[in-house]
This record gives sequence, C-alpha cells and structure tokens, in this order.
Amino acid sequence: MKRKIFTLIFILSAAAIYGLEATDFGFAGYKPHLEAKQVANEYVLTWPRLSYLSYYEIEVLSCFPENDTKAASPSQRITKYRTWSNQWTVNQSFPYRTYWRVSAQGLFAHPLGRYSESLSLTEVTGSTAEDFLHIKPQATSYYPPYSPAPARPMLTWTSVAGAVYYEIEMLSRPPENPNDILPSQQRVFSSREVFTNGYNADFSTLQADNLLWRVRALDYHGNPIGVFSDASQISINPALEQVLKPVITASLNEKGTAQLLYPVYSWIPISGAVDYEVELLSQPPENPNGVEPSAYRIWSKQVVGFDCYDDLPRNNPGIYYWRVLGLDKQGNPVGVYSDAVPFTVDVSKGHYAATFGDSITHGGGAVSYSPADWEYSFQTYLNFPVVNLGKSGDTSETMAARFDHDVLPYKPRFLLIMGGTNSLRGGTPAADVIHDLTVIRDKCLANGIRPILMTLPPINPSAIDRVFQEETMPNWQEEFATVNHFIRQQRYFIDLNPYFTNSDGELPDYYAIDGLHPDIEGKKLMAQLINAHWSRVTR
Repeated sequence: MKRKIFTLIFILSAAAIYGLEATDFGFAGYKPHLEAKQVANEYVLTWPRLSYLSYYEIEVLSCFPENDTKAASPSQRITKYRTWSNQWTVNQSFPYRTYWRVSAQGLFAHPLGRYSESLSLTEVTGSTAEDFLHIKPQATSYYPPYSPAPARPMLTWTSVAGAVYYEIEMLSRPPENPNDILPSQQRVFSSREVFTNGYNADFSTLQADNLLWRVRALDYHGNPIGVFSDASQISINPALEQVLKPVITASLNEKGTAQLLYPVYSWIPISGAVDYEVELLSQPPENPNGVEPSAYRIWSKQVVGFDCYDDLPRNNPGIYYWRVLGLDKQGNPVGVYSDAVPFTVDVSKGHYAATFGDSITHGGGAVSYSPADWEYSFQTYLNFPVVNLGKSGDTSETMAARFDHDVLPYKPRFLLIMGGTNSLRGGTPAADVIHDLTVIRDKCLANGIRPILMTLPPINPSAIDRVFQEETMPNWQEEFATVNHFIRQQRYFIDLNPYFTNSDGELPDYYAIDGLHPDIEGKKLMAQLINAHWSRVTR
C-alpha cells in the first residue's frame, strides 16, 4: 500500500513538474538576458539566475541562430557547455566570428522557455568593424637624441593581426595627419617592401640627422588595416660603428606552442642583402658575429626572403642552434651572422598526441605568415599538448611515405590526420587519396596509435589563382566530397568541413585570404572544433 502511494505521489509530482516546465503556466515565456564584458584577456558571460532548480547550457555557434526556441543544428553548433552557475568565462582562443547564447535547462523541458539573444565576441569587446579601422602599430625601437642610431638602424613595431605587408614612411617633420590612413605631405621616403614587423632603414643616402618614421598595416589588396603608427623620432649619427646583422623573429620553443618536426626559421631582413644563408648547429658557434660557417654546422640552406623551411625532420633529441647571414648579388656577406638562437627537440612531448598533415597542419596563413608565426597554427589553441608533424607541400602520398620516419619516433597515443588537399586540387583522383589515408590509418593501428581523421575544409580556387597563380581542377568539389565521405565512415573522425563552407561550397575570404590556408580566425575555429570533439574521439 505504501509503495502504491509513493508511486502515485511520484507520478503526480513528475506530472506537475512537467506541466510547470513545458506549458505557458510555467516557463514558456522565460528568456535569459545574456550580458558580457571583457576582463583582461578573457570574456565573462553573465545572466540572471532562475528561481527554479535548473542548470544552464551555453551554445557556441558558427552563425547567427535562426530562432530562440530550438537548439542549433550540429552543423551550426561548434560546442556547448553546461554549468550550475550563472556565469561563464571565455578565453581568447575562440574566433571573433562565433555567437554565444544561454538557456536554462529543467528536468523535462529543454530549454525552459527560450534561448537568450546571441552575442558575438566583437560585441563582447565593444568592437565594431569601424573600430578595427583605427588599429595602429606601436613602435618598439627608439633612437632619441641622447641615444642616436647608426646609418642603417633596425626599426621595429608591434605586429598587426592579418596584415599581409606594411608601408613605412620617413618624415622631415611631424605629420599633419596623425591617426590617419593617408600618406603625409612631410614624407621624404617610403617603402611597401616590408613583410615583417621590422625594417632595416638605410639613412646613408638621406641628407638629414633627425627624421621621424611611422608605419601602417596593409591587406593583400593594399588597403589599410588601421591607421599609421604615431610618428617616432629617429636621430642619426653616421659616425657610430655599425654592426649589421639580421634580427631573429622565430621562437621555436615558445611556451604554449607545439614543437615543429620541420622547423621554420624567420628573421627581419637587412639592407643590401638579396639572399640569406641559414645554418643549423649542434653547439653554439665558435665565431659569433663572424661571416664564416661554424665548425658545428650540420645543415645549411640559401633562400630569398625572410624565412627558411627546414628540409629535414628534426626528431633527434637534443639542443640545436641556428643563425642567418645576409648575402649580396655576388654571394658575398652583407654584415655578419645573426645571433645564434637555441631550440630543443624532445620527442617525449609527442607521447600523448601529434598532428600530421600538409601546410594547413604545419601552420601559417595570410600570405606572409609561416609556421614560425604561432598565432597562425591551430595547435596553439588546443586544450591538450601536441607536437606538430605537419610538412608544407605534402600530398597524401608523401604523408604515407614519411609516416614511419616522422611519426613513429614520437609514439603518440592519438594522431590527428588531415591530408589530401594538395593532391585533390592538383588532379589526383579521390580514390588515390583514400588509398593513402587508408595506409596511414592502418599504420597507426598496427603501431598502437589511434588515428583521428579530419575532413578537409573547402578551398577557394579564384583566391588561390590570385595569390599563387595556380589552377585548381574543375571537379575539386566532387573529389573533396568523396574523400570527406570516406573520412566520415571512420570510427574516429572530426568533421571540420561544414563550418568552413559558404553558400557556394567554397572557403570564404574571412577564413583564408589566399583561399587555401586558414588565417587566425580559421585556425582558432579548427582548434575549437577539435577541442569540442576530443573527449568523444579519445575515450
């Protein structure tokens, strides 16, 4: 009898709770009011607590939601979080192009009432498209009268995210148009041949002891990204002794970043050099600030530009050193070798997880940035440690061929695999790419590694042709779809493709200006999708 009474009470109570949660008499009209503010390097979301026992669900969406009554579709929802608190903290590893909303969740009704209005991270920061027009670099090198520069000083400034190149101008007096995008009437010299956040100026031909300089960022089309920096005075003393050498910009062991199997070395170029020689050493050089190769050289390469991709995998544990020397047209030294910079190879860092693929995995983007620029690597934004076994230019065939030599020394438990983009856009049939991915998958399984395949994001052939002057096979979409269908049939996979695809089935410019390599926003999105599915593919 007591059991029947208890069962009846339970049923009536559940029915009452259900009626309260699911009808207009309960919470049908309830809608949380979501607010957000930026605190240091984080974003804090808050909403009023509901006076009813409930938890809260925060949805992260790739596009603005269609309505406020239903959960977003799987192809729109990047991830979701649950909490009993009425507050949630977001870090800056999420792309700005995401939308956040919250709902209260009850025992039966999901949600209780409606979802809140959505907020984007640009709204959180209080930024608008117009605000981004006022971004400006900040000088980081100073040469006041009491500490003048030699005839060819190195001018440096803070980098601007998304800048493809910069324009620097020298002024005879303060500009008439500070905080503007237009050149100054006081300009005596300018250059747009600036592809890093530094410039080795040559004042030996300018008849002035005191000038000012400023710089602005430009996009691929030469349009300003923000305004000119504040004009900075530069005092010149031509009699000062000049030690001319490249300034290293690559930090190969920066905290919180993934170790590169194929390092990329980068620097600020020096005036008068047309080529550069990079040398890798087993010990610190015995001849610093010299021009002769070191006795400890184990590898070298001559390149044009401001970065150098190592041809060989660096998976022998130990400490290495590298430096770079400028060369003129005749191959003679310009100045001296840069300071030697060390980096450490530690294969134990890859025992948990590794990433394996082509240049999208290796890193870089926005045309001018290489894997040495960590903000353009999706590994930077992952919630777990990895080593980066990517190699720029890889095809699915070369990935399969280098697997034993490049992956097995690290013995990762989990291997994130993405490959085939270069193959497919160059005309390799989807069947061949699938064969190569199958070989990689089977090698993983034979060696106790869990293969986690990722679908291929689309590309944008017109942008690729514009930037690289390379044609793409006309049937690329069908071939990509075939490979991605295969990947979705695997036991462990992460589906990236839908989140990067516009209405034309292509990769939009706001994720990759060159049509191929996702930029910062794209790399952040890749990472958050991986983070969201990591527990599923690793349990």
